[in-house]
Amino acid sequence: MAFRVFRTMLCACVLLLFSGTAAFAATYTVQPGDSLFKIAQRFGISTQELQSANGLGNRTVIVPGQQLNIPGSPTHVVRSGESLFKIAARYGISTQDLMRANALMRTEIYPGQVLRIPVGAPDPAPSRWSVSRSDFDLLARIITAEADCQPFLVKVAVGAVVLNRVKSHLFPNSIAGVVYDRAGGRYQFEPVLNGWINRAATPESVRAAQAALEGQDPSWGALFFFEPWVTNRFLHNLPVARDLGAFRFTYAR
Repeated sequence: MAFRVFRTMLCACVLLLFSGTAAFAATYTVQPGDSLFKIAQRFGISTQELQSANGLGNRTVIVPGQQLNIPGSPTHVVRSGESLFKIAARYGISTQDLMRANALMRTEIYPGQVLRIPVGAPDPAPSRWSVSRSDFDLLARIITAEADCQPFLVKVAVGAVVLNRVKSHLFPNSIAGVVYDRAGGRYQFEPVLNGWINRAATPESVRAAQAALEGQDPSWGALFFFEPWVTNRFLHNLPVARDLGAFRFTYAR
């Protein structure tokens, strides 16, 4: 039974078109038992939109094997072994943008699930990150305190995690708020506790902060980072984005 269901999922032909002038984001092959209502519900559109996109007028009769145009933003049917990160990386967007587009609170997905792919998801460019001098200095200082001995790419990733937290609804919405966050009565960043946050930023950390503000994110959308030897069950149970330098970068659950 499971094999049959999986084969049926694979039969859904979803062709993603990336041209900004494309009229339709995907096509779908009607399966036995499908109805216009079920298909529209699956792709998050109305039955009327589906009828209009296929010139059906008020007709609702469809047959197995029929190709239907799916209007709206591009969609992707999740396949076995795929993760949110892999799907986001394939269309050049962040995992957080993909989660936001699909109102996902967790990173778990399942085969057959239909995801909307946001088109032209904005990158965090300098114009978007208009930060004060003090916040820029604070970002560079937390990078210095956390990753002073790490390669430049790791420094940028640490800065990106701070900015990813600013964008996330799970954390404060400012750089200072994120750095000095005391969720659960504990500082989120150890350098704030031990005073290393007060050290002057190094020139390389300043460059890393600028790179993060310009949209570079080697953390791949992560919200946490830690050294793998740390014995913290909560951190080790988080979905891994990547290992980079001495750190493991992870998403939230």
